[in-house]
Amino acid sequence: MEQKAKGIGTHQNIFAIIQGGIDKEFRKMSAEQLCALTDYDGFAIGGLSVGELNNEMYDTVEWTTQFMPKDKPRYLMGVGTPEDLIENIDRGVDMFDCVMPTRNARNGTLFTTFGRVNIRNAKHKEDPSPIDEACECYTCKNHSRGYLSHLYRSGEMTYFRLASLHNLHYYLNLMREARVAILNDNWVQFKKEFYTKRGK
Repeated sequence: MEQKAKGIGTHQNIFAIIQGGIDKEFRKMSAEQLCALTDYDGFAIGGLSVGELNNEMYDTVEWTTQFMPKDKPRYLMGVGTPEDLIENIDRGVDMFDCVMPTRNARNGTLFTTFGRVNIRNAKHKEDPSPIDEACECYTCKNHSRGYLSHLYRSGEMTYFRLASLHNLHYYLNLMREARVAILNDNWVQFKKEFYTKRGK
């Protein structure tokens, strides 16, 4: 805050990080005390997605967001799968960060509109279809699952770039679509369709 007053880092946002594990009282205490400090640009929920069950994470986020201001960004740190993003948006979270799109891409897991694709599976060796028929990324528009499978098995660096590009595009597009659904007051239907496409 003092640096901003001096004109340093004026285009950076400072977030307070709410902690407390999955303990409701600790989360409430941390949230109430930090959110009482009005100088922060936004508030983060930290210390989750570190081994607790998904339902425990979701319950903790739902409990914590009620103590957070509605007029400042809410950021959930280190989360997560596409399902985690949808569930936590549903609980009032605005922002996320995670290594999952690139880390999973490197390990052969690709995220799609219809669920995950493990490019290591033998069934993809000669598959001429794109990773995701509904995706408009460079990788999906120009390369097949079979080609990506070949690159992965060959240890080609090109695979890691193409797979990371796809996963990042998928995540960004999912968040873009979620934002539009919220702005159009169509969130419930959007969430239902998200799971229907995954056969859930």
